[in-house]
Amino acid sequence: MLNQVVVVGRLVKDPEVEKTDNDKEVSNLTLAVPRSYKNADGVYETDFIDCVLWNSIATNTAEYCKKGDLIGIKGRVQSNTYETESGETKKSTQIVAEKVTFLSSKNQEKDNDDLSM
Repeated sequence: MLNQVVVVGRLVKDPEVEKTDNDKEVSNLTLAVPRSYKNADGVYETDFIDCVLWNSIATNTAEYCKKGDLIGIKGRVQSNTYETESGETKKSTQIVAEKVTFLSSKNQEKDNDDLSM
């Protein structure tokens, strides 16, 4: 069996790193990934995919990436079940990153556009 996924998208906010109770670094982030086809209204819809990064992957991403940067994540899909304060059972699905590739930054693209004018 295989549980492997690759997504490429833009960060919806600046990554932040937190420490867990057992002193590991973790970063929860969301990638905006546009679909490759238009809907009935002629608009490209976007999926917002939750991802979790651990240890050095989390710290490096937080150090070098900002909101709007294009990154690629290779990892696995993980589902979790949890109970809300009201006692309701909820399910969440996220990608656990094994590798993150920094593809481009919004600032870099803006600088390149300025140079070409």
